Amino acid sequence: MKVSLLLVSILFIFQANAFAQKRKKNKKLTETELPNLVTNLQQHLQILASDSLQGRRTGTIGEQLAASYIKNQYSSIGILPKGDNGSYFQTFDVNEGKQFENFSTFYINDVSLQPYKDYFPLNNSGNAEVNEIVSPILKDAHTTWFYDLKDELVKNESNPHFDITPILNQKIKEYIAKGATAILLYNSSAKLNDNLLFDKKANEIPEKIALVYLTKEAFKKYIKSINEAVEIKLKIAINNKKRTGTNIIGYIDNKASTTIIIGAHYDHLGYGEDHNSLYNGEPKLIHNGADDNASGVAATIEMARLLKTSKFTNNNYLFINFSGEELGLYGSKYFIEHSTIDTSTINYMINMDMVGRLNDSTKAFTIGGFGTSPTWGEVITTTDKWSILQPKLDSSGTGPSDHSSFYRKGIPVLFFFTGTHSDYHKPTDDYDKINYSGEDILIKYILSIIGKTDSKPKLTFTKTKETAMGGSNTRFTVSLGIMPDYTYSGSGVKVDGVSDGKLAQKLGLQPGDIVIKLGDNTVTSVENYMKALGTFKKGDATKLVTQRKDKIIQYDIVF
Repeated sequence: MKVSLLLVSILFIFQANAFAQKRKKNKKLTETELPNLVTNLQQHLQILASDSLQGRRTGTIGEQLAASYIKNQYSSIGILPKGDNGSYFQTFDVNEGKQFENFSTFYINDVSLQPYKDYFPLNNSGNAEVNEIVSPILKDAHTTWFYDLKDELVKNESNPHFDITPILNQKIKEYIAKGATAILLYNSSAKLNDNLLFDKKANEIPEKIALVYLTKEAFKKYIKSINEAVEIKLKIAINNKKRTGTNIIGYIDNKASTTIIIGAHYDHLGYGEDHNSLYNGEPKLIHNGADDNASGVAATIEMARLLKTSKFTNNNYLFINFSGEELGLYGSKYFIEHSTIDTSTINYMINMDMVGRLNDSTKAFTIGGFGTSPTWGEVITTTDKWSILQPKLDSSGTGPSDHSSFYRKGIPVLFFFTGTHSDYHKPTDDYDKINYSGEDILIKYILSIIGKTDSKPKLTFTKTKETAMGGSNTRFTVSLGIMPDYTYSGSGVKVDGVSDGKLAQKLGLQPGDIVIKLGDNTVTSVENYMKALGTFKKGDATKLVTQRKDKIIQYDIVF
């Protein structure tokens, strides 16, 4: 494996250097003298969306190779490094939650049980080992105790908002206080399901003992009678799982007082390991992500090259290619909270995400963030030579891409997007499907907007309506009106933004608040918050519990 990765790296570097050698220095360029970019864009895409990069999944060797290529391009252009410690790179942790280690074991009467099929740990299980003979019906101090969930499920059968978690946690603490050294949970009901699972994103504080759930099938198979003693050999190991993302940051220093940020994420889905692919076939295939978002990365590289030799020098330019976007805007959020420049000097941010599929017939594309500054209405026009283009203007400063991180810090943004397509988040998003001449036109159009702002003072920020959280596979009839912080690794859902006019704003929720309970549902992650939200409909009354620093706040709400 090491040999193959080495060969891939050598080939990759050779190709990248060969492409770089073809570039020639340009004279000073004006907006109307821009050269044809198609060849350069094709070269970038053929590298960034090649199989050798294995889908550029965050934290992988493929993403590292992509980062190296982008960095080399900036360096060859003469773009200065502006990452950490004088480099082009800014690294950050991506917390993937908890990992149930594969060296965990569970034997009943010397028969090995299969993880997930026969058993799994609870989210708040501790790491522990057990080796003893016990009777399921007895609860002696300093032994393993069994707990049947059936009675609580029957009692709450007609409650659609019932969440067994708080009752379960109370019972666990009670058993521990009475001397239980491990707890094995099961559900003997033939028809009622408890919906318990191991949620790696639920960052609950672990207990000091093992908490293990036996599936219905396993309990029937391995526990013949609750009156008979069984030999238990159990080893549970759960650890935090992290990987490292890397932003690439380059800088043109025009000695100006303000800086324009031009960004695009470069990570993609790998083989779909993070379950964000829309391809469900076998075998697992590489997702090359040509449009999403090698197209945006190629655009930032070429814009860096052109702005390096342009006459638009009344702003500095910061070029950022973000990692971790596909996992929840990790890279852009990390940058804005650990900026390598003074954020008060940021003029505005341009984000390009999926800009490679401009329709030749309609010339239609979306410009998001139009409402984030009154200046955009002055400089965004198609009444001149750009009348061939048909932009759809979207006022909102938020959306499922990296500009949202900047908007939430009070920075004007523009978001360019040529539209979704049938290859989105599938292995078929390849470089031969990119409309290179269309991307050429779009880059020149964006540069014309930058040129029109060059002589203007720092843009004024205006707040817009924000898109509330939602999942592509989940349909909600109600909403709190919050934007979650997907990078938050604690228990609960941290509020990253609040939508104007929505319930959360009326209640007084603020960015930084943590939602910890909705109705009877204990909130430990974005995933189970969404699941809980989906059980309510308009007009339902319930309680919302949040935490603000050390203060617990309870609200009576009606959706």
